[in-house]
Amino acid sequence: MTDKLDTILENARAHCAEDIRPNVDAWNAAGVWPRAASDKAAALGLTGLYAPEEFGGQGLSLGDGIRVYEELGYGDGAYAFALSMHNICTYAGCGFGTDAFKEKWARDLTSGRKLANFALTEPQSGSDAGNMYSRATINDDGTWTISGAKAWVSLAGEADIYFTVVKTTDVPGHKDMAMIAIPKDTPGLSFGPRYETPSYNFLPLSEMYMDNVVASEDNIILPVGQGLQGSLMAIDIARVSIASGCCGLMQAALDTALAYSSNRKMFGGKNLDLDGIQWMLGDVATELEASRLLYRKAAHALGTDEGPLMAAHAKRFVPDCAVKAANTCTQVLGGMGLLQPYGLDRLSRLSQMLRIVDGTTEISRVVIGRSLQKRAKTLDPLPIPKGFGET
Repeated sequence: MTDKLDTILENARAHCAEDIRPNVDAWNAAGVWPRAASDKAAALGLTGLYAPEEFGGQGLSLGDGIRVYEELGYGDGAYAFALSMHNICTYAGCGFGTDAFKEKWARDLTSGRKLANFALTEPQSGSDAGNMYSRATINDDGTWTISGAKAWVSLAGEADIYFTVVKTTDVPGHKDMAMIAIPKDTPGLSFGPRYETPSYNFLPLSEMYMDNVVASEDNIILPVGQGLQGSLMAIDIARVSIASGCCGLMQAALDTALAYSSNRKMFGGKNLDLDGIQWMLGDVATELEASRLLYRKAAHALGTDEGPLMAAHAKRFVPDCAVKAANTCTQVLGGMGLLQPYGLDRLSRLSQMLRIVDGTTEISRVVIGRSLQKRAKTLDPLPIPKGFGET
């Protein structure tokens, strides 16, 4: 497995160097998803990372496969994010889909001939996934009729199938939630105007509308009662994947600052000879190393009892470090850091986007805080000195 992982990581580095970094500015200018690039990624084995080999996937563990997004994130975090979501859906479809679904879709997804994405968030609920309005009625013939709306759907209108979480009753709570895959060409499925995102304009993001969409029972990925639990697992994978991509972004910002400051002459020497510059970039380097250790530990914890907490730690810490790294490296370049050719403005905006998607920093803090409350209950309470806290 180590040889396969090494090959996949090398393929991801080559894809970044040859296809992403030279072209990302042109992608953003065109405002169109670079399907030729994602087709190239597919040919390199990057679209079926965790899927079984029997379906044409690479068969990597989550802990190993997630490292790919660090390599892709060195080129562009939004591109890495989109491929990570496709891989999560492919993992779900190949692992939990019906036999009929696997027969029809598995190899198309692992090969990248078809792209998939995930639709959970709704316009009115944001991080409150339990407050869901999308409804599926289960018909006598086994089909599902679905109506509702989803927000922040990536690859909107570009992906070929959408793994969609719905409720099946009006009863409050999550026990009636399910996940079903809806092909793009299904009647009644449509997309709203694209969100304006100038620093990752090539990634289509919009709302998705379902107006009496009829989906086959063959496309049920997670049955009624398992929809939220499965979605939370998918989100944990996404959070760690984002942390991985952020490490690539941090390395790109650091390399830009190093390449500039080692050549810029000032005060009788090079900028990088100045203690202040070294200390600023040294902090970035330390936080990058800590971020790598954290996301890789979190990746290997996925699927265990420790997984959700470790994913929260990674999503809380690493994107914050990426925002700080992009801002620090911009500062090192001074006024030049504001110019588009150096790419730091794009990295700053991307780091902020990655800090928000799939659970904001504050949501991660909630998860961590609840874990601390549980641990506190296992400890012997310390006495409070007399008079403290009394009124």
